[in-house]
Amino acid sequence: MTNASAEIILHNYPQSPVAEKARVAFGIKGLVWRSVEIPRLPPKPMLTKLTGGYRRTPVMQIGADIYCDTHCILHELERRFPSPTFFPTADAGLMWCLSRWTDGAFFDLGVKVILGAAGDGLPQDFAQDRGRLYLGQNWTEKLNAANAALPHLASQLRAPLHWVNTQLSDGREFLLGKDAAAIDAQLYYVVWFLRGRWNQGPGFLSEFAELQRWEQNVAKIGHGTMTDMSAEAAITRASESEPITKQAKDPLDPQGLEPEMRVSVSPDVDGGEQPIEGEIVSANSETVVLRRRDADVGNIDVHFPRAGYRVNIIG
Repeated sequence: MTNASAEIILHNYPQSPVAEKARVAFGIKGLVWRSVEIPRLPPKPMLTKLTGGYRRTPVMQIGADIYCDTHCILHELERRFPSPTFFPTADAGLMWCLSRWTDGAFFDLGVKVILGAAGDGLPQDFAQDRGRLYLGQNWTEKLNAANAALPHLASQLRAPLHWVNTQLSDGREFLLGKDAAAIDAQLYYVVWFLRGRWNQGPGFLSEFAELQRWEQNVAKIGHGTMTDMSAEAAITRASESEPITKQAKDPLDPQGLEPEMRVSVSPDVDGGEQPIEGEIVSANSETVVLRRRDADVGNIDVHFPRAGYRVNIIG
């Protein structure tokens, strides 16, 4: 493997809240990385050429290994770059569990508030794409319901933000103490989203003085050292590399997944997304890795988390 093939490439766009989580994670570890700006709306042909159809943001690429979902991205960053750690206390398991809430119910609330508050002010193509992605079928009715329920939805955000504010009330710099951790990035991106994309966000968040101080501390971390890269150069990088994942089988896997089995993988929600097909290279409790072959790129391994994703055996 050349040094170039080990370079971190993030396929993202500046306004993406979930990409902001990954960018803060890069900052916590002080990483050098390349940024490929992708379209905010499908089609995303250069990205899906690498992923096999996965269209969510962000996606991390290292050589011919493609990491989908920030859970998978952070897990791989910790494996490759263990210091400074994302887990400065002995609570890694608890923090991963908590991240299922920040990425699930808490982020979903933020989306409903922001989309609901925007109402008819959203561009139609953006509303249709994100409404279907985040709200599922009958998204128009659900968007109208979110608009009508904004005071209730805001109250559901307010309670956990009070809890976080209390957590920070002893003057600690970050959620776990003096050192930034994965959970700081995993919570910060939702607050960043609310502040930047909801017209009432700054006023709503002004109640939480300690939270605002923490926000400033996280923002000061930065995003590491970034330089731009073209999508074409990222495709070339993948074509010049080979995936690094070794075949592995988990004898306790509840689905009986094993190498060379053909499967499809998709987020375990009704977002109208295309499943990604390939042959299993490795599967365990944390991740499932699919081998794909593209005529222009060659062999590509696409990594997904198991939590929050559905694996279906083909045939």
